[in-house]
Parts: sequence; C-alpha cells; structure tokens
Amino acid sequence: MANRERNQRILLELVKQPGNSRCADCGAPDPEWASYKLGVFVCLNCSGIHRNLSSRVKSLKLDFWEDELVEFMKSNGNDRVRPLYEKAVPAYYYRPQENDSAILREQWIRAKYERMEFSGEIKYPPVSYTTGFFEGILWKKGRDNSHFLKRKFMLSEREFTLTYYNKENESKGPKAVISIKDLNAIFQPEKIGHPNGLQITYQEDGRTRNLYVYHESPEEIVSWYNAIRSARYAYLKTAYPTGSDEELIPKITRKYLKEGYMEKTGPQQTEPFKKRWFILDSEKRKLFYYKGLLDAEELGVIFIGTESKGYSVKECVPKHARGNKWKHGVLLETPERQFVFMCEQEREQREWINALRQVLLRPMSPQDYTLEANSRYKR
Repeated sequence: MANRERNQRILLELVKQPGNSRCADCGAPDPEWASYKLGVFVCLNCSGIHRNLSSRVKSLKLDFWEDELVEFMKSNGNDRVRPLYEKAVPAYYYRPQENDSAILREQWIRAKYERMEFSGEIKYPPVSYTTGFFEGILWKKGRDNSHFLKRKFMLSEREFTLTYYNKENESKGPKAVISIKDLNAIFQPEKIGHPNGLQITYQEDGRTRNLYVYHESPEEIVSWYNAIRSARYAYLKTAYPTGSDEELIPKITRKYLKEGYMEKTGPQQTEPFKKRWFILDSEKRKLFYYKGLLDAEELGVIFIGTESKGYSVKECVPKHARGNKWKHGVLLETPERQFVFMCEQEREQREWINALRQVLLRPMSPQDYTLEANSRYKR
C-alpha cells in the first residue's frame, strides 16, 4: 500500500530539482501540480488546461499519489519530457510566460501535446503559420466606430506585407497594404473585450495606426499571431543579416511597458486637462497618447531619451490646473517642453513614474537617436 507521506515527500523533493522547479509550459516558479500522464510538473493555471486535455493531473500537496505514479514522475520530469514535445519549435514561435493571456498558454499546450506540432515530423498539409503565406477572415473594429465587421486579411512573408480588404470580395482591391517592417502584434483580450483579441500596430505616413481584430477560434488567432511573428522574423533576418537569434527574437513582437488613462494639459500648462489613453512602448522609447483606448490613430507621441540628454520625470502639483478631476501629477520633461499628466490614483502615479524611469535609465542606441530626430510633438 502506498505511503502517502513518503510519496508526497519524494514529489516535493523532485519539484525542487532545477529542471522541475518551474512550470514545464509557462515557466511559473514553484509548480504544485503534475501531469502523471506526461510526467511533467506544471503550475495551477496550466494544470487546468491539461485537465481539459484529459492529461490527468494531480496536486503534489493535496492529492493521493500511488507508488507507480511517483516512480513514473521520478523517471521522467520536465528536462526529460520537454525535448520530446519541443524538438522542433520554430525560432519565431512565441513561448508564453506565466502572465500571458490564457489563449496563448492554452494553444501552446495544445500545440505541444495534443497536435504534436513540434515533434519534428513532416506534416502534410503543413502547419498553417509555417508556410509563409496566411489568409483568412478576421473580425475588425471600424476606424471611427465600435462595430466589428468581417474582413479578409492576407499575410505574405515573401513580400513582407499584411493586406486587408474592406469587403470579403477582393475585386475592389485592398483597403490597406501594411509593411511588416514596423508592425507589432500583441494580445489584448481585456482591452478589446474578446478573449481572442489582437492589437496590430503599424506605421503609415509617419503616424502610428492600430487595428483591433479577433477570431472566434483560439487556434486560428494564435496561428495568425505566429504567422505574423514568422514574417517579422524573416524580415529581421534580411534587415540585420549578422544578427543572432538572441538579438532578433526579442524584436519580433513586443509588449507595452504600461497602458492606461491619464489627464493631459497643453504646452502652456494653462489649458484645460483632457482625459487621454497612454501607451508606453519601451522598445521604441515612445509614449503615445490617444483620445480613447481603442482609437485607430495617435493624437501625439513623446520620445523618451535619457537624463543626460535633458529628459526627466517626477511627481508634481500643477500651479494653474484647469478642468482636472484627478490629483496625482506626473511631470515629464524633455529638451523641447514639459508635459504634465494627472493620475486618478496615487498607485497609478507611482507606476507611471517607475515605468518612465525604466526607459530614462536605459542607454540610447544609434537607432534611438534616429527615432528621436524623427519624433514630432503634437497637441
């Protein structure tokens, strides 16, 4: 008969080993669950996905473990199992982390264990995001309204373009042909209001534009995301032929350091405060602001340099504030002017200041100086 305490002790020792001390799927520290079908240790969130896959999971601390299951875990573990299921993960494929959206984590787990996409075996037909050409229908938010309508999208890795059409019929030609060069894609389920919501950002005539899209199928939207990453990776390999994967992969797509509403006044600091949606893009060293959180086009952009170049950020109390409802001020100083923002909560004030300081403290690259020279301030 199995000894409950002994088996629990063995499992808790196993999960402390370097290979097992983080979730096999999202990297979360100190996993407390395990799949006794696969032989891997996983976190609570990923264990729920495994359970939906009939992957047979148990809690290391709460459940009873039979002797043979403990022996199975001893003979397997994350480091031994991972190479079987991650043998051929493309360099561009996004490996979700613990704080990523549930859709990304679920489809990563399904791709690994259910669909066996990374087993190294040749698949026919090939997995859609690996072909260099991807097309399909996505629900896209209208530029000037909140309605989502079906639109046809086409992604070409060969031409480095993402094209979409206003109608499903292509005969009238594309509504937009977007260059992959400056394109970024990020999952935004809460912001868009759909669990499969994706925000696509790109440059057009020197301005930043946003597309907000979703697909009913989680597998399809994650395939779109990785197809975009594949095209971006191919572009970066062309643009930076000597760049290593270690240098290029972080540039494929990027998360924003912080987003949220703040109130903003004008350059004289006597104009009425207006509520704006702000996005801090740490990679580009830019703070964008929009009228609303789902606006297609920026109202303005502020480049964030370094302290040695005349940039700084601190708390403030504006002297001539008009119309502000919020009381927690942030003063961002650039060589050209001062920007005054107001936050609703003190916690948000601290978060914005800390996020801006992260950018201020990072040295500027040669590309950053070009971005600074091309930046222009607006309203």
